[in-house]
Amino acid sequence: MAAEAVEFCRQLIRIDSTNTGDPATTGDGESRCASYIQSLLAETGLEGQWHEKLPGRGNLVVRMEGSDPEAPALLVHGHTDVVPADLADWTVDPFSGEVRDGFIWGRGAVDMKDMVAMTVAAVRQLRREGFVPQRDIVFVADEEIAGEYGARFLVDEHPELFRGVTEAIGEIGGFSLQLREDLRVYLLGVAEKGVAWATLTARGTTGHGSIVPNDANAVARLSAALARISSHEWPLVLGPSVSALVEQLGEALGRPLDINRLDDELDSLGPLAAMLRPGLRTSTAPTQFHAGYKTNVVPGTATATVDCRIAPGTDDEFKEQFMELLGPGIEVAWEEGRSLEAPASGALLDAMKAAITAVDPAGRGVPFVMSGATDAKAFSRLGINCYGFSPLRLPENFDFAGMFHGIDERVPVTALQAGTRILHRFLSTQ
Repeated sequence: MAAEAVEFCRQLIRIDSTNTGDPATTGDGESRCASYIQSLLAETGLEGQWHEKLPGRGNLVVRMEGSDPEAPALLVHGHTDVVPADLADWTVDPFSGEVRDGFIWGRGAVDMKDMVAMTVAAVRQLRREGFVPQRDIVFVADEEIAGEYGARFLVDEHPELFRGVTEAIGEIGGFSLQLREDLRVYLLGVAEKGVAWATLTARGTTGHGSIVPNDANAVARLSAALARISSHEWPLVLGPSVSALVEQLGEALGRPLDINRLDDELDSLGPLAAMLRPGLRTSTAPTQFHAGYKTNVVPGTATATVDCRIAPGTDDEFKEQFMELLGPGIEVAWEEGRSLEAPASGALLDAMKAAITAVDPAGRGVPFVMSGATDAKAFSRLGINCYGFSPLRLPENFDFAGMFHGIDERVPVTALQAGTRILHRFLSTQ
């Protein structure tokens, strides 16, 4: 099983499934990945359903039937598309799937062809063992960017595929960070921050740079608004997920964490802080600014974009405060997806934690808030509680966060092998 996971990951990486974000320039790599997965599962007797909104953007949905048709079903989802990669920037060919220095190298190695490969390998092993789950398990390989041809398309046009599904696992969660020689913390995604991309437009007077005053200058007005936004300190949001994190992380460490000094407490934990801190509060990051065409001409309009990531449960109040920070005279257009928050305790999380400890006795699972956005945004609209659980036992000091969309993306072979065993153990309890 572990060997298959490595080989499947390499083969998936070798299929260039780059998603440029433009249907005209995105090829058929996703369909080729899904077809490869379909052939591997068909060898075990599992036949999937194929759904394609656009040629080349294939979605595969496979249901493993359980012994109790009345039991709530579980969804396991993963996407096969990847962001672009420039060969000139990489140490190896980003679509080679090369194994070097104990790593599988290539675009998608951690985002997220590793999880897709682990899932396929674990399912094949379960089928070899003659395992029949108690509840139906639904597996989805789709595409991610906005989900127009993947998760969102399936939810909107084929919701019957997810009949009975109440819980789901997917990306960004289940990876380990070593705190001590005898303690590795595995972060389990129980919540996901909201996404609100704001496009700001300021309008003013067009004229000569020596004449138009700053109170009529669109660039000055928009710059002042961005300064207020970027300097604002968003407060800690102690919702159910963060409260559970504080409590369970303290239990794992053997000492309570001081909630009044949470940032300092996290700083003392080294690399763990970089993964946990973004989930504690809302963030607003200006990302683009466009205005003008000549040094001595004041433009009549200025535009900017702000990437806002909203603490779970605060979507509505965030917008009110954001508009106050902007001030008058700024137009705003939003592209958004609301925050998600699933229960931070229960049988599913207990099964994740038990599977981790069974494979890695030094491992402890704790909940955390994911700062990125996943296909869970789409699946949650069906009332599904979504969790991040793509298990990997990572080596100490491995820059896991830097691998996402990064140059020389790679996943440790041993992490993939251990993750496959954890996932197999978890699925065998469902």
